[in-house]
Amino acid sequence: MTQTPIRLTVNGRIHEIAAAPETPLLYVLRNDLGLNGPKYGCGLGECGTCTVLIDGAAARSCVIPVSGCVGRDIVTLEGLGTRDKPDVVQQAFIDEQAAQCGYCLNGMIMTTKALLAINPRPTEQEALAALRYNLCRCGTHVEILRAVMRASGQLTEAAD
Repeated sequence: MTQTPIRLTVNGRIHEIAAAPETPLLYVLRNDLGLNGPKYGCGLGECGTCTVLIDGAAARSCVIPVSGCVGRDIVTLEGLGTRDKPDVVQQAFIDEQAAQCGYCLNGMIMTTKALLAINPRPTEQEALAALRYNLCRCGTHVEILRAVMRASGQLTEAAD
């Protein structure tokens, strides 16, 4: 694979990298830019652990060639908020303790962020439909759904 210069905008910053055009975006994010929010799961775009936002839409970075991302706005989990000031979606997942192993969280949070951008007050059924292709094997589905509803402002009582 011949490497070429590629210019990407990730989390509001411009990065110049050298990569083969067909390199999956996920590899560039993790290996070249040191962003560990998106995870390698299946490598087929089916599990959601690698989800990022591209121009505001949830996208599976393991199956998108880096060349297809030039001139587009890429946001990873690291670009949402900080430890001191988490994004509303990140805070909702923290408040609802919506994690066990945490491997699926990147995809769940990024998909939720994309959902709320187009539908700020989804029903539970709409939230479930948006998250249906994000796999969680630990069984925190109830907490994840509560986190989505909390992030949308539809759940305000404290977690049990």
